[in-house]
Amino acid sequence: MSDSQNNQWTETIGSSHSLFDLNLKEVWRYRDLVYMFVKRDFVSGFKQTILGPVWFFINPIFTTLVYLVVFGNIANLSTDGAPKILFYLAGVTLWNYFSSCLTGTASVFTSNAGIFGKVYFPRLVMPISIVVSNLMRFGVQMSLFLIVFFYYLAKGEVQPNWWILATPFLIVLMAMFALGMGMIFSSMTTKYRDLQMLLGFGVSLYMYATPVIYPVSSLQGIFRTIAFYNPLTGIFECFKYAWLGVGDFSAGMLLVSTAIITVILMVGTVIFNKVEKSFMDTV
Repeated sequence: MSDSQNNQWTETIGSSHSLFDLNLKEVWRYRDLVYMFVKRDFVSGFKQTILGPVWFFINPIFTTLVYLVVFGNIANLSTDGAPKILFYLAGVTLWNYFSSCLTGTASVFTSNAGIFGKVYFPRLVMPISIVVSNLMRFGVQMSLFLIVFFYYLAKGEVQPNWWILATPFLIVLMAMFALGMGMIFSSMTTKYRDLQMLLGFGVSLYMYATPVIYPVSSLQGIFRTIAFYNPLTGIFECFKYAWLGVGDFSAGMLLVSTAIITVILMVGTVIFNKVEKSFMDTV
C-alpha cells in the first residue's frame, strides 16, 4: 500500500460551504464542547460571589417588586385582572431569558476572539452554548414563577388553560429569535464595535415595546398594530393567556411571531456563516 493511501486526512478545514449550511452534523460531533462552554459560563458567572446561584432568584424578585410599585401602584397600569405580582413575574421571567440570550450572542465574536483564533471548532457551537446556559437560568426562574403561580391557583385567582402545553414551543421561539438577532449583531460588531453599546440601550427600549409590564389590550390604534408585528408579542401574550387566563391573544398572533422569527433566524444564519470565514481579520 502506498504512503498516499496510508496518509489520508481525517479532517479538512475550509471556507467553501454554502451560506445556508448550518453544518449541524459537525455541531453535534462537538456536543461535548457545548457542555464545557455551558459549564464554564455557569461557574464563571458566580465565581467569587457570596450568594452564588441565589442571584437567579434575587433578580426577578426585586425587578418584579419595582414593577409592582412603579407600574402597578403609581402608574396603575392594567393587568387585565390578573394578580399584579404574577403578571409582572411572568413578563420578567420571559424577558430575562430573551435579553440574556440576545446580549450574550451579540458579543460572541468579540468576547471569544482569543479562543476562535487559536483552535478550530464549529463557530455555531458558541451561540448555542449561550442559549443553553441561559436556559438553565430560565429554568430556575421559572420554578420561582411556578411557586407563585400555584399559590394564586389555590386561591382561585388564575384560570390556566390548555395553551400551557405550548410553553416549550414559546421558549424555543424566544431562543430562535435571540439567536437570529444575536448572530446579526455579532457579525456587525466585528467591524463596528460601537453597535455593542447601542445594543444594550436598544434592548432596554425594546422591553417597553414588548408587553412585559402591560397587556396588549391596553393599546389602541397604531400602537396596537405595531405591537401585533412585534415577534415577542405573540409569545408573551400566549404565555400569559395560558398560565393566567388573561390577555388579548389569538393563534394568528403566534403565527405571525413564528413566521417573522423564522425569517430573522435564516437571515442571521446567512450573515453569521459569511462573517465567520473572515472575522479574525477585522475583530
